[in-house]
Amino acid sequence: MNQRYRIGVLTPSSNTALEPLTSEMVSRVPGASAHFARFPVTEISLRDAALRQFDDSKILEAARLLADARVDVICWSGTSAGWLGFEADERLCSRIAEATGIPATTSVLALNEALQLRGARTLGLVTPYVAEVQQRIVANYAARGIQCVAERHLDLHVNFRFAEVSPQTLTELVCEVARDKPDAITTFCTNLRAAQLASTLEERTGVPLYDTVSTVVWKALRMAGADTRALRGWGSLFDESPRHGAARRGAQRLPFFKSQDHGFPSL
Repeated sequence: MNQRYRIGVLTPSSNTALEPLTSEMVSRVPGASAHFARFPVTEISLRDAALRQFDDSKILEAARLLADARVDVICWSGTSAGWLGFEADERLCSRIAEATGIPATTSVLALNEALQLRGARTLGLVTPYVAEVQQRIVANYAARGIQCVAERHLDLHVNFRFAEVSPQTLTELVCEVARDKPDAITTFCTNLRAAQLASTLEERTGVPLYDTVSTVVWKALRMAGADTRALRGWGSLFDESPRHGAARRGAQRLPFFKSQDHGFPSL
């Protein structure tokens, strides 16, 4: 009997990018499939109403629906921990596992693990967000010892509009932050159509590009026991085989290192 890998994905309701990108990536892995559950998210800002969208109770309700599909892992394909704090995702993963009996991970925790494995001390940050949200993300990474040495943001707050950002614009933004030679670059938003650009932009800039749609797929597949090397053409993130013992293991935070302030420019 062929091995099956069922990946459950929690999706912001107004996203149109992550589902087709995730499905396309997962389809490259024999026996793997992606299954989605939505909960309401329409605005990304620091307004109280926008922050309340990420209340765990709404996410847990969607996670319980995914559990009915007997998925192997549940992942939050979203970047809210970037401005809420990484501990928000750690807490969410614990609550999902407790509520469903299924291990969980998130885009941001997976990104942080990829940065740790890379040994990245500096980061280039590309988002569609407003300046206040961007500042929170930069501060949270600085507190963990990763300095954002270059950033670009588009000052958008309507989540639906993020998916309308053109590949040309994303390419320009990534190339701009690459000039400051960060150890890695992230396109940090799961409603950007950026994942498919990773290989081309890595070749062009010489810098690893970790898209947050890709990071959660990478981690979820590994947790399910799949070999991610089948995802050729989606960036260097997928090039290495799973580490021994990583299969079907719950998400965890890896320690971060300290580094000196690189003088991040004002937003």
